[in-house]
Amino acid sequence: MQLGRVTGRLWSSVKNPGLDSQRLLIVQPVLPDLTPTGKPLICTDSTGAGAGEVVYWVRGKEASFPFMPDEVPTDATIVGIVDEIHLGRKRTC
Repeated sequence: MQLGRVTGRLWSSVKNPGLDSQRLLIVQPVLPDLTPTGKPLICTDSTGAGAGEVVYWVRGKEASFPFMPDEVPTDATIVGIVDEIHLGRKRTC
């Protein structure tokens, strides 16, 4: 799983029938300190996430699992909304 921030929403009038009634969101991957990294990508949404929320998402075969038994042709899916992030401080001896 990877962290990301929802930056927008995508509408498509022509798409694979398996994507009918699926929300498509634009996600900017981020590091644990919420610094943007990499290129934005399009994710299907299984959680109801909204703009500006920090989410975690999966890629690959697992991206279709939240929609089973439906067959959704997706390569990236938001599977959770992040409430809090706790970063531990390095200890010095």
